Amino acid sequence: MSFDEKFAALVQRLPSLRGNLQTEEATKNALVMPFILALGYDIFNPKEVVPEFTADVGIKKGEKVDYAILNDEEIILLVECKKAGVDLRDAEMSQLFRYFSVTKARITILTNGIQYRFYSDLEEPNKMDQRPFLELDLEDPRPNLVKEVKKLAKDDFDLEEVLSTASELKYTSAIKKILAEQYESPDEDFCRYFFTQVNPRSRWIGTAKETFIPLVEKGLHQFISEKVSDRLLSALETEGEPSKGVQEDKPQVEISDDEDSGIVTTEEELQAFRIVQAIAAKVVDPERIAHRDAKTYMSVFFEDNNRKPICRFWFNTRQKHLGTFDANKQETKNSIESVADIYQYSEQIISAIQSYASQS
Repeated sequence: MSFDEKFAALVQRLPSLRGNLQTEEATKNALVMPFILALGYDIFNPKEVVPEFTADVGIKKGEKVDYAILNDEEIILLVECKKAGVDLRDAEMSQLFRYFSVTKARITILTNGIQYRFYSDLEEPNKMDQRPFLELDLEDPRPNLVKEVKKLAKDDFDLEEVLSTASELKYTSAIKKILAEQYESPDEDFCRYFFTQVNPRSRWIGTAKETFIPLVEKGLHQFISEKVSDRLLSALETEGEPSKGVQEDKPQVEISDDEDSGIVTTEEELQAFRIVQAIAAKVVDPERIAHRDAKTYMSVFFEDNNRKPICRFWFNTRQKHLGTFDANKQETKNSIESVADIYQYSEQIISAIQSYASQS
């Protein structure tokens, strides 16, 4: 199995394991060791993976790091594990800091089995950075981050390539976190910047603050919403679609190439499909979303692969249903009144798409 296949299998297993990870050892066995295996390293071969790795550091004797990963007898990765559920921001990392300086490893990983934090020495040579350059969450495996982690796999290991992008990843991730925090609750300094831009002769005091801070929050939310709407509208535009403001005299349909099939693709189904494409545009190229019609329902697949179902439209009865799929590809039929209600199930649709995208 490839890295993508092993990683996808681990992500799909996570929900069923989540409630049983009560100890650090359980976390290692259920999640961390399969993660190392996905990277292509043989956890049963001490020439590749050394558990409970010990290297005396100064006056510290007998301290251990959970795993040292080797390539050509050189340590290339150090992994420190915590129990699932532990907040990695508060985790003790003293061993990693000390071991980083006495081994040739340039990459260290701190994990609770679900979240993985990757560190290097971007700020000062041979001294592990305080902040990670990459953070991966198995409950939200962003394809662009999975792609970066794959560079650490045994068959693809390229330290220079990893380090060449590490600095950019570190700062773009930090910037996105700041923007997310400001989006939720803009602070005074953030709001002051906009105030001075639109009111260069006014002073940032008293009632000005009270009035302007809510305006910044509202303006920021509206700006993001408009950008998302623009992207959705762009995704909905398809070749041959009538120009804006032009109404068709009657609904258009697509007929199956097989004249005897009895399959009729309605405009309502096509509209629903475009909505799914629009939702998908948040995380992937909407062109990777495809549909296939049947007599009783229309299916939507990722990359036109019937083993990668995203949803189904059950529109051929009085009560419409949207079928959504869980991690085990079990379908749930959700009653909807109109195709617009599909937006209410964006989370399930995106979750399915991301699970397949991480395998690509």
